Amino acid sequence: MDFKEAVARENEALVALRRDLHAHPEPGYQEERTAAVVETALRASGLLAVNRVTKTGVTGLLEGGRPGPVLLLRADMDALPLTEETYLPYASVNQGLMHACGHDGHTAILVTAARILAAHREELAGAVKFVFEPNEEEVGALAMIEAGVLENPRVDAAAGLHLWAPLKLGLMAVEPGGGWAGMDHFRVVVRGRAGHTAAPHKAVDPVLAAAQIIVGAQVIQSRELDPFLASSLVFGRLSGGTAANIIPAQVELEGTLRYLFDGRDEGPHRPRARFRELCENIARSFRAEARVDYYCSQPALVNDPEMTRLGRAAAVETLGSERGLVACPNLGGEDFSEFSVRVPSVFATVGCGSETACWPHHHPKFQLDEAALAIGLEWLLRVAGRFLAAGRPESEAGL
Repeated sequence: MDFKEAVARENEALVALRRDLHAHPEPGYQEERTAAVVETALRASGLLAVNRVTKTGVTGLLEGGRPGPVLLLRADMDALPLTEETYLPYASVNQGLMHACGHDGHTAILVTAARILAAHREELAGAVKFVFEPNEEEVGALAMIEAGVLENPRVDAAAGLHLWAPLKLGLMAVEPGGGWAGMDHFRVVVRGRAGHTAAPHKAVDPVLAAAQIIVGAQVIQSRELDPFLASSLVFGRLSGGTAANIIPAQVELEGTLRYLFDGRDEGPHRPRARFRELCENIARSFRAEARVDYYCSQPALVNDPEMTRLGRAAAVETLGSERGLVACPNLGGEDFSEFSVRVPSVFATVGCGSETACWPHHHPKFQLDEAALAIGLEWLLRVAGRFLAAGRPESEAGL
């Protein structure tokens, strides 16, 4: 099979599908239309066991012509609560919702990969499990894993990708080790005692304590972690009070803690545990109290060494040269990490940036260069071809 020819043949349909999905964004666990489009496409390709998983998630199984391992390929489907400002002819028709992170492209790529691989099923030694994940922005992968997507049949390895505008079109990153951050969404509730601003000594001011927590917590990055360990602690929401002359009883803070290393409480660095300690102790010094909850978490994404070698070889073939392979670590969260900590995995960052596609992800003007869709599709096909080529010489491992 000629991968480039197959991709070129499907490119028009690939772009059209991406634009259709872009025009109809849906939030996490409400991707009803998207899931229906995916199901219809998978069934039309002849896949077996096309099922709904975790509300709006979709899975499909492609069995090859010979026995072999099982490879999971994954795409995410959810959009963001943004009002689009691109003014493209295929801009969102759903007010207040937008595909501003490339998930529409990921879904279109995987649907197309399923169609191409299904047409060559007899050449595959093993099976491909296609997983279309809902609610990636809130770790939808974990719910799918708990629902059993790694079983029946048992998955031996996994692969995925992310279209990435900070990386220019024609470049890819397929690096060993951590490339996408572990992330914890946190909520800090600071409780004091309400009172009148004319008599602050009779109250316990949670606003002051919260302000000191915001400032004091920065010591984790600046003084307690190795400067060569990438991390980020940012507060995104501060809420409390009802009037200028009332000291409230409670203030809430929310934000994210991100890290490109093992951030578990039992690990060597313990940023989560240290943040909780700082919040509690700072609040206590103001006679207040603080409770820290981590309500949405995922580990750092770490590529398996052997799968990385396979993924890099596939990238060189896709790009035509090693010069297109670059390092691109970032502190973005990517819940494909939930798969990578359970099975050997490889995850590629695919450049989709250009002069027009220059706005950051999660921005209302975000765009991607659609030429990146074909690159991502070809890479995914080559990964599958190499992984499911058991029993054939390396020179014949291209499907």
